Amino acid sequence: MATYSRLTRVAAPLSEVWEFHSKITGLEALTPDWMNLQVESVMGPHGDPDPEILETGAEIQMSMQPLGIGPRQSWTSVILDREFDGDTATFRDEMRGGPFANWVHTHRFVADGEETIVDDSVEYELPGGSVGRTASPLAVVGFEPMFRARHRTTKQLLE
Repeated sequence: MATYSRLTRVAAPLSEVWEFHSKITGLEALTPDWMNLQVESVMGPHGDPDPEILETGAEIQMSMQPLGIGPRQSWTSVILDREFDGDTATFRDEMRGGPFANWVHTHRFVADGEETIVDDSVEYELPGGSVGRTASPLAVVGFEPMFRARHRTTKQLLE
């Protein structure tokens, strides 16, 4: 599978950065407007609607229409795991339905004094079998502006 990653240092404590990324409002705030994100529903791990915190097992139903081009793309994301130990925090989400053949996004946060290192890593594969696998590294053309915007917005909102 192809991978994409981006690191950013945020002048905010880990606890604040972690709390922000643990809520659906964080996803909504970080998704660039040009992605035209619509969150359709959020279910907690026990079927509870609109949980405050996205715990392991939470499922997010959403759709996007990048740049307003083409039909809306449905996307289902499930939180696979979530850990916080005071010095580091991690959660992973997996696309269970959407435009990619495979997509696992690992969000890692590391405390560095009163600052936090934000590390996004995505393992992904484009659809189309062997052709999609071969072309997957080219998806960085779309990922780079999206993740650059996400990290810039994280800094703007939390610093």
